[in-house]
Amino acid sequence: MEQVDAVVIGAGVVGLAVGRALALQGREVVVLESENAIGTGTSSRNSEVIHAGIYYPAGSLKARLCVQGKHMLYAYCAERGVAHQRVGKLIVATGPEQVAALDGIVAKAAANGVHDLHKLSAQEARALEPALACEAALHSPSTGIVDSHGLMLALQGDMENAGGLLARVSPVRRIGLREGTASHPIRVTTEDGTELACKVLVNAAGLNAVALARGMDGIEKTALPQAHYAKGNYFTLAGKAPFLRLIYPVPEAAGLGVHLTLDLGGQAKFGPDVQWVDDPADLQVDPRRGDAFYAEVRKYWPALADGALQAGYAGMRPKINGPSEAAADFMVQGPAEHSVPGLVNLLGIESPGLTSSLAIAAEVCTRLA
Repeated sequence: MEQVDAVVIGAGVVGLAVGRALALQGREVVVLESENAIGTGTSSRNSEVIHAGIYYPAGSLKARLCVQGKHMLYAYCAERGVAHQRVGKLIVATGPEQVAALDGIVAKAAANGVHDLHKLSAQEARALEPALACEAALHSPSTGIVDSHGLMLALQGDMENAGGLLARVSPVRRIGLREGTASHPIRVTTEDGTELACKVLVNAAGLNAVALARGMDGIEKTALPQAHYAKGNYFTLAGKAPFLRLIYPVPEAAGLGVHLTLDLGGQAKFGPDVQWVDDPADLQVDPRRGDAFYAEVRKYWPALADGALQAGYAGMRPKINGPSEAAADFMVQGPAEHSVPGLVNLLGIESPGLTSSLAIAAEVCTRLA
């Protein structure tokens, strides 16, 4: 049985950020990834948005880590040359009944430490985006977009330069929390029979994180949530969109509505919607869902032409709340929560996980300290 200071399970953006942070502390780190490449799950199937930290409940981990992570991410991308852009975002009230909700969003953002929102009249919003239809809007100048794969490659490079190791095609078969050695008590066994004894184990397995935690020998299962999956379908736009900024409707209960985002090349996509599913591998986009997209998008872009939307791709949100329950916060379970020294479970790390990735890594280091 080999001994290593720390094992991180999952090489998505959060797992790589954690591996980097631990390696920079001088720890010997191995990141185990079940697939043959980094970031093939939720990290590569999202909107690639750098969120401002507007919507989340005050005092929540999502609020704190998003705002902290946003600043860290912009600085990191600038330092490492990772492609990104502060394009800004308009949150639009498409009916008179939604205008009052904008003031509530401003108040919620301020409670989270986000003070750069500006309220715009319909005329002011159209001056910025002439194709837009709305009753009023909020401008969020600190919202941006990022090349998520470029970000993950930078994180991987930093980790490896600090001595960390990425082991691809290394799915985990079993975890025994008290079955290692006296100095390295946690034992991780991969499908090929490799056994690693470690002092620190970070479960950053994304969609599989809850199942992985529930399968650990030596942890109290009652402290662990149930896994749920909310699929988000995206449709892409044929041709160039007449928008320079991201366009978000006033948020819905289960998500942020069918919004318009741009990639770094200026290409537009719409989504995600919210489709609760049982199988996290269900990533096919049903073209028939596009009918609902037209109706939602035309609330803020009436000129959207018939036939302009094409089925794009789908992502999967690793939820720890069900469809009839309130949205759950990030769950960062460290030794203080489960009494297992050296173990951190990262559960329900959905949006804004990409924005928060560097801050989540710092949080993990704090919990382990």
